[in-house]
Amino acid sequence: MKKKDPNSSVQQGKPVRRKYDEEFKQQALMMIRNGQSAPSVAEALGISENILHQWKRAARANQSTAELEVEQLRQRLKQVEMERDILKGACSAINIQK
Repeated sequence: MKKKDPNSSVQQGKPVRRKYDEEFKQQALMMIRNGQSAPSVAEALGISENILHQWKRAARANQSTAELEVEQLRQRLKQVEMERDILKGACSAINIQK
């Protein structure tokens, strides 16, 4: 059985809390706004997905109504473009079969 090293710099049971500067947070949020998923951004940056969601909530709380509307419209546009692409693929598949 191993003995605990009293001089260890990392205490067990207590995770090390890292601090991120505002620029890092904004870059992470920009990656999400540009269409990357939160899990892929979290993995790429080596951070927790939960922390990204916390940053998103905090950013939304600080946005004006106009900024919120623009973000919602961008999300809707992305959804509609994806639906369009799916329909294009289905139409081309039907035309090929004829």
